[in-house]
Amino acid sequence: MMLDDLRHLLARTPASSSRQDYGCAIVTDNLLGKSTRKARELSLRHLTTLYGLDAANPLFRALRRLWPLDAAAQPLLALTVALARDPLLRTSEGFVLSRPVGSLVSPQDVETFVAEAFPDRFSSASLKSFSRNLAGTWTAAGFLNGHRRKTRSLPDVRPEVVTLSLFLGHLEGRSGQRLFSSQWMALLGGTPAELAALTNAAAHRGLLVFMNAGGVQEVRFPDYLTPEEEHIRQEAAHVV
Repeated sequence: MMLDDLRHLLARTPASSSRQDYGCAIVTDNLLGKSTRKARELSLRHLTTLYGLDAANPLFRALRRLWPLDAAAQPLLALTVALARDPLLRTSEGFVLSRPVGSLVSPQDVETFVAEAFPDRFSSASLKSFSRNLAGTWTAAGFLNGHRRKTRSLPDVRPEVVTLSLFLGHLEGRSGQRLFSSQWMALLGGTPAELAALTNAAAHRGLLVFMNAGGVQEVRFPDYLTPEEEHIRQEAAHVV
């Protein structure tokens, strides 16, 4: 998930930065403090793959909008965007979420899952490295707890995270109560009442507009999308 690098980058670049600006900051200015140019280029490639680093991308714009509001929300914000963009990481979601809270998740469990999910894809050394990185990502986001002995835990879900999760459903063309049944909201856990309370808190902070009356829920995201993007979103609504 490269959480430390992402935090460093977003803390030291303006929200108006272009994709080229991020590339210059990482590769030319060595903002992340990498030891070689190759390491800088790899960092840029990985961060771009995971997060987009492009103001023209509505999901990345939403991430930048929400990112500075609460540092405690950042790990889960980063995971949510990475899940949306990285199919390898997304494959592991079911494995992690299926584990009962408090149960042990050993390194061997993770390696076995990766080996079965991606047969013949990794060498023995790569399998261990990828599995370790995978476990580290879910640990950083709060779904696993511990260093060498990891257990399944519940993440700290903040209003900013709920906002981003609802926005992802919105991008898929969902609306109304269907926003609360998307895979992005399922990732967060929690009861419908708890998620509604967090959405209400997000509305009070001006992160979105939420109306909840008579069993009918409506969520809006003012200024999150350009008119052209909103038109594309509405077209997507016909196939969701």
